Amino acid sequence: MRILAIDYGKKRTGLAVTDDLQIIANGLTTIATKDLEAFILDYARRENVERIVVGHPRQMNGLDSENMCRITPFVNRLRKLLPQTPVELFDERFTSVLAHQTMLESGIGRKARQNKALVDEISATIILQGWLEARRMKTSVPGEQASADS
Repeated sequence: MRILAIDYGKKRTGLAVTDDLQIIANGLTTIATKDLEAFILDYARRENVERIVVGHPRQMNGLDSENMCRITPFVNRLRKLLPQTPVELFDERFTSVLAHQTMLESGIGRKARQNKALVDEISATIILQGWLEARRMKTSVPGEQASADS
């Protein structure tokens, strides 16, 4: 089963997904946000999606950023449309910065680095990889058991 991650944006949304073993996060695509719900429903029908992780935009002080006013209604709609699939938020601070840094370090050309759709997809991948690592850390703490919700 796969885990789908979403870097929700006002105009564009980046998506990433794990492999079936939930080991590696890979960029999936970037889609116009207005088409996002239909895309996710279709994707969830075709693929075995266990969970959806949505980037939680926070400011440096830990408070929600202004995009949260769009994300909360979206997450609520997703939970109604896919009641069997858990939808959770995961801190996305610094993902855009890390995406740009990743692009620089990978040697991607200047023109490609200006591709905002690619930045969104890489950001979703970073969100998902961070979620996977946090889950691994949670399950590897001695004396603690992972909950069924983890």
